[in-house]
Amino acid sequence: MAVVGSGAIGLYYGGRLAQAGEDVRFLLRSDFDEVKLNGIRCTSVHGDFTLPEVKGYRSAEEIGPVDLVIVSWKATANGHLREVLLPLLHAGTQLLTLQNGLGNCEAIAAITGPERVLGALCFVCLNRLAPGFVSHTAGGRISVGEFSPDERGRAQEVVARFKAAGIPAELGEPLAEAQWTKLVWNVPFNGLSIAEGGVTTDELLRSPEIETEIRCLMQEIVTAARAIGLSLSEELIDFNIERTRPMGPYRPSSMIDYVEGREVEIGPIWEEPLRRAKEAGVPMPHLEKLLQRIRARLADRW
Repeated sequence: MAVVGSGAIGLYYGGRLAQAGEDVRFLLRSDFDEVKLNGIRCTSVHGDFTLPEVKGYRSAEEIGPVDLVIVSWKATANGHLREVLLPLLHAGTQLLTLQNGLGNCEAIAAITGPERVLGALCFVCLNRLAPGFVSHTAGGRISVGEFSPDERGRAQEVVARFKAAGIPAELGEPLAEAQWTKLVWNVPFNGLSIAEGGVTTDELLRSPEIETEIRCLMQEIVTAARAIGLSLSEELIDFNIERTRPMGPYRPSSMIDYVEGREVEIGPIWEEPLRRAKEAGVPMPHLEKLLQRIRARLADRW
């Protein structure tokens, strides 16, 4: 396996897989020296772990062809997919994206062909605190689906490998449905945490007005998903809000990118759902307003 994108997601899931005995090779850039020296460390609600010796590489060419590529970098890096993925491929290589939002499977499929591509949704609270050091505070479940389903059992094999590593894994609902289901949380909480100036989820939910806006955004996502033929339930709204309350002062990944001056995944999380909703004839006024506020915050930052 090759992990492309060794941030919180890649270090956590790749580290768990390596700890369980899988041959995992990490593509490392800024973290290379630290991880090669001190390994991967994780404080976790499911048990802390340390991986003192890590197979880390500076380039995909050094890694070479592998059986499974796990793409876990932010979608803002997708412009580098071709140069990174091609050296990792052999005739049977499969690719699993753990990225947020819409359009990532399509970006990979354009390079490798759709028959190689799988997608997974990670329901987990993770933060990278320092190079090679991850904090895991809640969740961890991963739901796997195939971009172009067939009878080869590819998703089942990936799920089995993750389960063997102690990671709660399951075969997901149709992949598109799972992606929109995760957007029900990501669109409002990642978005409003930026729009409000860089605040945690508990601060958002302390305001009745903001909670109302969260509910409106969630309703728009559910409505748009239904309009394109997906079966999302309105029960997701209460479910996602109530599962967020116990998280405490959780920092959504997009908020961290915003406050630390990094590029934010505007395209897959907010722009692409809005584009697809418009194609289906569904207005999303709350999402349009949120997107305007996010863009304004990012413009002010620079």
